[in-house]
Amino acid sequence: MKKGFWGKLDKPFFAVAPMYDVTDAAFRRMIAKYSKPDVIFTEFVSVDGLAHPVGREKLMNHLWFDKSESPVVAQVFGIKPKNFESVAKLCNELGFDGIDINMGCPEKNIVKQGTGSALIQNPELAKDIISATLAGADNMPVSVKTRIGFNKEEIDTWLPNILESNVAALTVHLRTRKEMSKVPAHWDMMERIVQMKNSLSSDTKLLGNGDVVTIADGIKKMEDTGCDGVMIGRGVFGNPWLFAEEIQDVSVEERLRVLVEHTQLFESLFTDVKNFAIMKKHYKAYANGFEDASALRIQLMDAKDASEVTDIVDNFLKIYST
Repeated sequence: MKKGFWGKLDKPFFAVAPMYDVTDAAFRRMIAKYSKPDVIFTEFVSVDGLAHPVGREKLMNHLWFDKSESPVVAQVFGIKPKNFESVAKLCNELGFDGIDINMGCPEKNIVKQGTGSALIQNPELAKDIISATLAGADNMPVSVKTRIGFNKEEIDTWLPNILESNVAALTVHLRTRKEMSKVPAHWDMMERIVQMKNSLSSDTKLLGNGDVVTIADGIKKMEDTGCDGVMIGRGVFGNPWLFAEEIQDVSVEERLRVLVEHTQLFESLFTDVKNFAIMKKHYKAYANGFEDASALRIQLMDAKDASEVTDIVDNFLKIYST
């Protein structure tokens, strides 16, 4: 097993979840600057697209990263093992610290392609994909993110396929594909998953994922279940300070100044590459929980570029601080 940086992580540790059109290069740099977690994942990208010359040109922005993010892991999805092998080589050449295979995405169009959480129903292909990725990764560690089942809980029949495949880390989102995020995460199952890992004498690092929004909650869940780490997704929205335990309160002014900084960085990186509207999901989270936040959000939703956002925030703060 190629453990890489995973082997050096002390328990408990935290990771930022891969989220499409959320954990892009701009947001990851903001997180790395304001509260560096132990591991950062990219938004997921298609190996089948990257394996095609035209597709690669369009998709490479998903693999942009800065060394400040390290250890940074590229998350990929797809259906063809040979493409996982070639993309693992690419990620190694680009200098990533690891590569993660998405076997948990529940989105309909992804499942329709036979990838993401659909691989739970195709364990032989899943094993072939892991083997191919390991072959292409050389000394770069390979990890997997998945769910507890597809239409029902399938821990005992599904997870051993991954734990026996010599991956360095396994993240389990504690819901089935059918449940999406509509029910509370089944953290009561994590202790059983830990016991399974131990019974297989596996050295794979085990992370739990689902409904964790604070560091304190994550630490308690690790203590209660025995898992090695926790991956946080939605809790980081509008909160790049999440992993800095010493920061108790962030002022409204600082929150909005960072919103502007994030916007300017997004624009500098992604002009003519990504739609500016992607930033607006972040505004809903940054501008929240203070007086007149809803009125500010309405204005931000109409902004067309970073300059407009800067003016809107400046004007709001002039009134807010008086």
